[in-house]
Amino acid sequence: MTDTHKSARQAAGSPGPAGEGLDARLVVERGAFRLDVALTAAPGDVVALLGPNGAGKTTALRALAGLLPLADGHLRLDGAELDRTPPESRPVGVVFQDYLLFPHLTALDNVAFGPRCHGASKAEARAQAAGWLDRMGLAGHASVKPRRLSGGQAQRVALARALATHPRLLLLDEPLAALDARTRLDVRAQLRRHLADFEAVAVLVTHDPLDAMVLADRLVVVEDGRIVQEGAPSDIARHPRTDYIAHLVGLNLYRGQALGHTVHVDGGAGITTVEDLTGPVFVAFPPSAVTLHRDRPTGSSARNLWRCEVAGLETHGDRIRADLTGELPLAADLTTVAAAELGLHPGATVWATVKAAQTHAYPA
Repeated sequence: MTDTHKSARQAAGSPGPAGEGLDARLVVERGAFRLDVALTAAPGDVVALLGPNGAGKTTALRALAGLLPLADGHLRLDGAELDRTPPESRPVGVVFQDYLLFPHLTALDNVAFGPRCHGASKAEARAQAAGWLDRMGLAGHASVKPRRLSGGQAQRVALARALATHPRLLLLDEPLAALDARTRLDVRAQLRRHLADFEAVAVLVTHDPLDAMVLADRLVVVEDGRIVQEGAPSDIARHPRTDYIAHLVGLNLYRGQALGHTVHVDGGAGITTVEDLTGPVFVAFPPSAVTLHRDRPTGSSARNLWRCEVAGLETHGDRIRADLTGELPLAADLTTVAAAELGLHPGATVWATVKAAQTHAYPA
């Protein structure tokens, strides 16, 4: 989410004046697993934590919420130390993956629960809750209990409950994971609008790259308890630095040594690029840039040519994704008609070509 009203300070992901925003180094030890990540964000920022299962995303979120103790590091929010502050006393709102609405309470009373815990009278809390439900488009569902709410409605009630306490840090744990594909599309758009209006820091945990790209100003990619890359969604999509990120954004990624316009990747194959570089580099190109031939092409304008073998085929949206091994392991996308004309099947030998102009090399 890159709204033009975001300031340069927010886009940089650094706390604001007088320590406003989030400044944390989260060190958590759980058996053999160790999380060690640093997070900073200014008020108004939405930060997405991305990573494979077991990377430490949810551990980081639980540490921010105070549900897991820090073994080391620090946690400051708007300049206040929260390391030893009990979870219930932190200015933090949480939307859990399964929402965890109180089943015996109506939507209105679920949202009113937070203000009541913060000292509001029953009437005041219910009035505030009614306002939040109205903002979520749920004014007509105030008296409905969770079991009668749809997935999208339950998600919005959970978000309203988290926001009703006016948190300075909003934590969202896979907030769209429990929704079906159609509902997810609508709720994602609604959530984006609510986050754009949120004036404090929001941290989103997700494994879905589309959720992260649409909702967040900045991505922080975590693998094995460490940050491996962070930056604006567009930068990460264009310059992935690990296989996980490349797979996430749908690119073939290689690391190698550049000498001029040629990159010798680990394993020996060469890739011709338009960039003139020297030293360690990454090279990336999309599967759609790969053209396959059953026979070695002659007279092709493509500067890159590799002999490969089809390891597998799968439907990928409206196209066929071919998984190739050989001189250069890669993924190629082609239409069903092209796949049929080539007679592709596991074990088939093919020649893969990629134009130099469709590759992108950048320093490692």
